[in-house]
Amino acid sequence: MKNVLVTGGAGFIGSNFVRYLLKAEALARVINLDVLTYAGSLENLNELPDVSRHTFVQGDIGDRALVEELFRRYEIDTVVHFAAESHVDRSILGPQLFVQTNVMGTFTLLDVARQVWLNEKSIPLEEVLFHHISTDEVFGSLASCDPAFSESTPYAPNSPYAASKAASDHLVRAYGHTYHLPVTITNCSNNYGPYQFPEKLIPLMILNGIDGKPLPVYGDGLQIRDWLFVEDHCEAIHRVLRKGQTGETYNIGGNNQPTNLEIINTICEILDEKLPSSPQVPHKKLINHVTDRPGHDRRYAMDIHKIQNELGWQPSQDLESGLRLTVDWYLAHPEWVEAIRKQQGYQTWLAQNYQKRGAAG
Repeated sequence: MKNVLVTGGAGFIGSNFVRYLLKAEALARVINLDVLTYAGSLENLNELPDVSRHTFVQGDIGDRALVEELFRRYEIDTVVHFAAESHVDRSILGPQLFVQTNVMGTFTLLDVARQVWLNEKSIPLEEVLFHHISTDEVFGSLASCDPAFSESTPYAPNSPYAASKAASDHLVRAYGHTYHLPVTITNCSNNYGPYQFPEKLIPLMILNGIDGKPLPVYGDGLQIRDWLFVEDHCEAIHRVLRKGQTGETYNIGGNNQPTNLEIINTICEILDEKLPSSPQVPHKKLINHVTDRPGHDRRYAMDIHKIQNELGWQPSQDLESGLRLTVDWYLAHPEWVEAIRKQQGYQTWLAQNYQKRGAAG
């Protein structure tokens, strides 16, 4: 890896990966392409290690002329593609943007890589790689007795978001098979950790708990997810870039299956411990069950044996240690929280998605 194009590198996982890569690869130059929608912020890129090897470009992955220019100007040899619309609730309210970004944006990146790497032969083929970041949601929902998702589980997406990511996965795989573009794919479980946009479950619960606001729980709160600490995810991606087999897919998960309600209760207990003088203690009193969202998948779980056995990766954080690190980070970075909350439309979105929901039946 000499010149790495990271798409969506001002977002939550992308910015954490940029930090990780600049530390892990002393000679790599990172070209960070992000359109800076609501979930991407330059605040996420403060205090990067060795900033001289980081170049930020504001732009859309669907802008073919721009993407071609970046490939040629910076002699891109590796693409790590995070850029995506990724919030299920937003996809239910406005699916078109998810198709445009996640499907057409991925197509544009793939086709430019094909043009520059394969047709123009600007870089030897054995020195290039297109790595695509996807989600466990492409596999659909599991019943309580079903085995965890494996790399061979058939796709069965249930939300517009999941469907758009499934389509992008298929495009990546097709470009690898049809054109022999060197590609790899990772499907990850729910991420959490520093710099996560506070509309997502874990930061929303942490920040609402700190502020004494209700903790909205969809339905009975017994939905099950596999939670992955973001820095563990970054390490896994780096392992795939370094050691992964071209054309292969790898599942990445945190190796746990708590219910949403268990997650929220754990956060409340950590906040009680960290903020013992808060008038909100016990923070569990803030829990408020609201109407569930349409088509809410009941359970996800990831089988991570392949990446463990083939690449020697496994998560370093268990759920409680990761949640403690995350709570500590949000408590230590009120200026970041304030800057994100001031972004246009954030409070409107919260009101639209949560405050207008009635109590759960």
